[in-house]
Amino acid sequence: MIQQPFVSKSPQFVLENIFAFSPNRDTLGGTSYFIVDNQTNILIDCPADNETNQKFLSEQGGVKWLYITHRSAIGKAQEIQKAFNCEILIQEQEAYLLPNLKVTTFEQEFNLSQHITAFWTPGHSPGSSCLYYSENGGVLFTGRHLLPNSQAQPVPLRIAKTFHWPRQLQSIKFLIDQFSQETLQYICPGANTGALRGKRVIESAYDKLASVFVRLSESYSSPIIGCGKFPYS
Repeated sequence: MIQQPFVSKSPQFVLENIFAFSPNRDTLGGTSYFIVDNQTNILIDCPADNETNQKFLSEQGGVKWLYITHRSAIGKAQEIQKAFNCEILIQEQEAYLLPNLKVTTFEQEFNLSQHITAFWTPGHSPGSSCLYYSENGGVLFTGRHLLPNSQAQPVPLRIAKTFHWPRQLQSIKFLIDQFSQETLQYICPGANTGALRGKRVIESAYDKLASVFVRLSESYSSPIIGCGKFPYS
């Protein structure tokens, strides 16, 4: 029997100007996204480095920025940077994991364009961060900071590899304070997208996030308090 060659799936439409790639084994099943934003095309986390994905990215005008939300999403960053001559953006506490690459780092916030901002949201890992896109009613790309549960609610996962659970809860509080129902309509999680059952996004994102935070606050013994715009020191 002749084995057929593996053909990867093409990236799928999510929302206007946003596409999602198939889960990538190099990033532990992570989902990457691509924002087509005029001259600032942004690849969010690393998709599989294959011909299908490279062709798609090239047809969209290439990659200006490769934004990495957390350490397990690095994947084939070196190969992607070489192929597209793109800049890599990562929170400063994860940058040491890319020792041989030219990277741009940020501490708390970084504006990639007038529509797109990265925010430091530590907890899952020391340098975990989220990317906000103000179009489409507001879209937040959360990496593994927030993932969908079986009810398609955005939740943090407290696992053995979680860097700092209280800080992860503080990061959720920061996001709630930063946005509103009007400015945060969708969440695009960086993994476990099968729980969305084909919807591709978490809808009514702000309301669901606020509801999850209330339940987490009630179950956590210490108060979760944000101090100003960035509650971390």
